[in-house]
Amino acid sequence: MATGIKDKVAILGMGCSKFGERWDASPEDLMVEAYAEAMADAGIGPEQLDAAWFSTHMDDVGVGRGGTPMAIALRLPNIGVTRVENFCAGGSEAIRAAVYAVAAGACDIALALGVEKLKDTGYGGLPTASVGTFVPQWYPNAVAPANFAQLATAYLSKHGSAHGIDAGLLKRAIAHVSVKSHANGAKNPKAHFRSPITEEQAIRAPIIAEPLGLFDCAGVSDGAAAAIVTRPDIAHALGKRDVVTFKALQVAVSNGWEMHSSGWDGSYVHTARIAARKAYVEAGIDDPRGRIDMTEVHDCFSITELVTMEDLGLSGEGEAVRDVLDGAFDADGRNPCQIDGGLKCFGHPIGASGIRMLYEMYLQLQGRAGPRQLANPSIGLTHNLGGQPSQNVCSVSIVGLEGA
Repeated sequence: MATGIKDKVAILGMGCSKFGERWDASPEDLMVEAYAEAMADAGIGPEQLDAAWFSTHMDDVGVGRGGTPMAIALRLPNIGVTRVENFCAGGSEAIRAAVYAVAAGACDIALALGVEKLKDTGYGGLPTASVGTFVPQWYPNAVAPANFAQLATAYLSKHGSAHGIDAGLLKRAIAHVSVKSHANGAKNPKAHFRSPITEEQAIRAPIIAEPLGLFDCAGVSDGAAAAIVTRPDIAHALGKRDVVTFKALQVAVSNGWEMHSSGWDGSYVHTARIAARKAYVEAGIDDPRGRIDMTEVHDCFSITELVTMEDLGLSGEGEAVRDVLDGAFDADGRNPCQIDGGLKCFGHPIGASGIRMLYEMYLQLQGRAGPRQLANPSIGLTHNLGGQPSQNVCSVSIVGLEGA
């Protein structure tokens, strides 16, 4: 019977490039930037790596869809390198592969790295998918802001009258999510956007897809992030203290139910609830509000973060609007969210985002987050969503200090 990965795998080192409009850097440059930091943090040499997983979404990182671009860029020692991609959750997929390889005993030390150069595509958002058998079902001429704006419409329709929420209150809550994230991102030198904003700026910003305004949408950025994982006993043997281990890692993928039945009302993300529930069981957590000290969630749009608080059980049904406005997810709140600024301030280089989220949890747990450091966190959660609300993949990871 499967027992899960709780405390079987530790993070040995992590690295993250500066995110932003990196016209100065190629994908290979960004990979080296993240990899060099991770290796220095881990305190190992390349010859100690047993295997690697490479996450990138676009075809123009190297030739084709293999792992060789990363192997060549990093001059890896002829180890196995596998390219993975799972919509916007590709970074988390690379981590999952590396973690499972270590937990299974297939290797002692593994690398997961994600990179993307979205600015080079010239597209003002995520690039459109190439035509294939899945695309006609999945993208009926709708762009990402329109798809996710429908979450707000459905949420208001479901919870509005029952919880006293009108369009104005929901708009204020969405704005607060953005204001909170920008306040956090202003303290992070690796974030793309580092300027605080006001609630009035967020509310009065140009509309992209009602009710989402300019400041409710994640930016388009370049970036890379890397994680090196191993067994806890190896981490200790290498002199590591305050070891961070994985408590759970779960993935759920849409099977068409949302689009092909009347059971889904569009006000939540079905796979997020499934992945979160399984992750809590694996981690032995029965009270997420009391146990989860911080989160990094997939805030591609501010409404997504708000809805995700309910999907993760950090707010009750229809209660996220008031929890947000009460500051429950602010840096000094009950369950701080996006302490590094999130996708809102980093942008969303597709292959890198899932690993970048883990990077912040790792720094926070080791007390190394500088001016944005929280007080003594012991458990953190990352939520990485790929696709659209109706058809997607969702990855939920829980990490914490060893023994927590």
